[in-house]
Amino acid sequence: MSRVMLLLAHPRSTSFCHALAERVAEQLIELGHEVRSHDLYAERFDPILATYESHTTGDETESALAREEDPLISLHRAELRQADGLAVVHPNWWGMPPAILTGWVDRVVVPGVAYRLADATGHPEPLAPVQQLFVVNTSDTTDEREETLYKDPLASIWGRCIAPYLGSPAVTRRVLRPVAGSSDEQRAAWLDEVGVLAAETFGAVS
Repeated sequence: MSRVMLLLAHPRSTSFCHALAERVAEQLIELGHEVRSHDLYAERFDPILATYESHTTGDETESALAREEDPLISLHRAELRQADGLAVVHPNWWGMPPAILTGWVDRVVVPGVAYRLADATGHPEPLAPVQQLFVVNTSDTTDEREETLYKDPLASIWGRCIAPYLGSPAVTRRVLRPVAGSSDEQRAAWLDEVGVLAAETFGAVS
């Protein structure tokens, strides 16, 4: 059975991001995947990096990380190490993921779990089995303004900065915009679209 880790990062339980994450989970479960869902705000995930977690290379670093005392951090690391796919749903805030999700990357995508570095300037050796990275973003910026002014920094963050440390999985990303003021009909169409895209990305478990 394929294992997919699903991350949701939005503080409001009534947000459209919550509805999107639910649709992704439902779709993947229907296709036979084992889905490990995590609402980072509901879990009160601690995004603050500890001092001993701030190193990137060496056996001592990996040993220190292996002695993690926070059971939630340990759970997330264990699930990532076993995940065939990673699905992430979050809003675009200042061209970045919410701080809690950035902290998740800092504390979970770490040496000895997701990758290993022979030296700080080298290329990561992948350790996690992630084959698919599926990202859904909500935004209130129009396509034209994003293209002319901001240049979609989230595309770089997920595709060029984080993905290589997950073993360079195939990256599928969909941005829904503008969400503020969108109609119920538009949101229903987006939910259906994201469900179909999740199904196409991960496929059915044979």
